[in-house]
Amino acid sequence: MSAAKMHENEVDTDEDLVRRLLRAQFPQWADLPIAPPLKTGTDNAIFRLGRDKSVRLPRREGAGPQIAKEDRCLPQLAPHMPLVIPVPLATGEPGEGYPFRWSIQPWLEGREVVFEQLADPLDAARTIAGFLTALQAADASAGPAPYDSGTDRGCPLADRDSRVRECAEQLGDLIDRERVIALWEASLHAPIYDGPSVWVHGDVSPGNLIEHDGVITGAIDWALMGVGDPACDLLVAWNLFRGESRDEFRRAIGVDDATWLRGRGWGISQAMIALPYYLHTNPPIVEQSWHILSQIMKDAG
Repeated sequence: MSAAKMHENEVDTDEDLVRRLLRAQFPQWADLPIAPPLKTGTDNAIFRLGRDKSVRLPRREGAGPQIAKEDRCLPQLAPHMPLVIPVPLATGEPGEGYPFRWSIQPWLEGREVVFEQLADPLDAARTIAGFLTALQAADASAGPAPYDSGTDRGCPLADRDSRVRECAEQLGDLIDRERVIALWEASLHAPIYDGPSVWVHGDVSPGNLIEHDGVITGAIDWALMGVGDPACDLLVAWNLFRGESRDEFRRAIGVDDATWLRGRGWGISQAMIALPYYLHTNPPIVEQSWHILSQIMKDAG
């Protein structure tokens, strides 16, 4: 794997490829300016196209089906969401040496959310709680179940157990393994979810939220969405909120103790699985993963 790539099976993507794909399939947009890819995309290389569009190119085969899922599901969800979400504008086919389907989506103006720049962290906590409540209330009868959706988001937490323990061994002395595994096991022992499968975003994180003047207005990157246990979306409690705002988020979302404990387990598993994989290739994800673990351990006392 080259230093510039995050995945062993990652295909090459650059502005020239985007230009060639546009000329071949969407010539009406082929002369718009193309910006270099964002540094935050992991499954997709994301290029800004002109002023108000983006091009999403899956980086590897496993991410390819996510494009079809977004094309089908986001138009159905958008009318029910209190935040703006990017409804796809067009879908491209493989071509120009590129092997996957790809998409053109709106570019949502705003900034990536940073806790310190929130105008009112308590109001932000209520905003995200309201967004997740609306998402979970949307009709999920035709939504893709975990694994059918190309992701495990919404699956039983126990499905991640072996990976978490393997990653703990890989990280070695970089973590307090005994404490992390004890917290992980506490989440595993929480009662399993026995309610109806509901929509989950799958990756509610600061990099996937948009704000204007410190107010959260949009949610992007729905590649990991599906239906299942809503606990996975509680990860935002630890990757974004802290202190009183985390307490306010928990109050506003109104989940029971078991769901909150499973949500904490999702935070642990996300951080533990990401750290060894991205340790030398994606500093922002590594930094966020350490932050999640530190916040969870601080909460646990």
